[in-house]
Amino acid sequence: MKLLPSIATAIVCTAAATKAQGLYSLDYLNPFPDKDSGYTTLYFDNDLFGGDDKDYTNGIRLSWISEDRPVERLGLQRNLRRFSGDEESYGVFRRITGFKDPSKVHYNYGFSLTQLMFTPEDAGPAFQPPGQRRYAGWLGLGFSLHVKDEHILNSIEFTVGMIGPNSLAEESQDTIHDLRDLEKFNGWDDQVPNEVTADISFVQKRRADFIEMERGAFRIDGLTEWGVRLGTFRTEAHLGGFFRAGYNLPPDFSDPRLSSTAYSHRYFGGGGDYQGHWSIYTLFGATVRGVAHDATLDGPVFRDFNTGNHREPFIAEAFCGLGIRYRLVELSYVHTWRTKEYREQDGHADFGTVAVRVKF
Repeated sequence: MKLLPSIATAIVCTAAATKAQGLYSLDYLNPFPDKDSGYTTLYFDNDLFGGDDKDYTNGIRLSWISEDRPVERLGLQRNLRRFSGDEESYGVFRRITGFKDPSKVHYNYGFSLTQLMFTPEDAGPAFQPPGQRRYAGWLGLGFSLHVKDEHILNSIEFTVGMIGPNSLAEESQDTIHDLRDLEKFNGWDDQVPNEVTADISFVQKRRADFIEMERGAFRIDGLTEWGVRLGTFRTEAHLGGFFRAGYNLPPDFSDPRLSSTAYSHRYFGGGGDYQGHWSIYTLFGATVRGVAHDATLDGPVFRDFNTGNHREPFIAEAFCGLGIRYRLVELSYVHTWRTKEYREQDGHADFGTVAVRVKF
């Protein structure tokens, strides 16, 4: 956690250096510096798609990302360049990105709003049921920078958030359960307490050239990815990938599931044009994750709070789904099977993700 002040210092120093170079303007502090076209995506996770209502029970994320921009039009997100792998990055980030020429890359900026909620299996008790997951909610606002060439995409997102009652998870769940006439959970007064969180995520995706195939309108493609997240909400690393097969595959290659860097955009060097009015495809993939800290299971960093859970250090996931596109609107559903996240958990978890993407 001691690296977080260093990250903040680096962002401030980047802003100061840019000002000294004469590039500083009010747009530099604006997270949304223009109104040009981009992609808006709504992600919705829920375990009711798997027939349960427990553990990771619901997640929602609204993200927007620009189309390609020159670096001078990146706004506030330009402060993340030191971690992007481009020519202004720290040396270690330039070495690990794999860009053949860091000076010839494309940029996108974005922002997101994410809410996650976690509950035990038993809704009735007004306290934490022993051996079940602690009530927890998290709300985060993210600012991201995406740097790419023809084969690689690096995404960096800095997220500030709130875990605890101020995440409004209880109110969100109550609203959904009222609309669907479902039983309410009564133990939210025993949830993880309030604490401000700060996280930075880095994810690199690479085009999986070994899997690409095209025969007429039918095509197969995919990508591999790895990433790390450092922060007071979660500290973790992951390795995985996913692949698609279908008719007129969309060139946007959108993230299929809700994650800390889930956006929809043309990943590699701008991508090609949309082929035809319709696309339909299937996708599948897997991820392995190592978790060093999870505030919903370990409790807040700066408060003494025992959740009653014991976090598992390694988690594996497999997922598959379907997607359909008409012109510039895309709808997908992905189902995920996840191994136990904490020792007391009763079996694996499975949940569904619905994603709606619109290009404006």
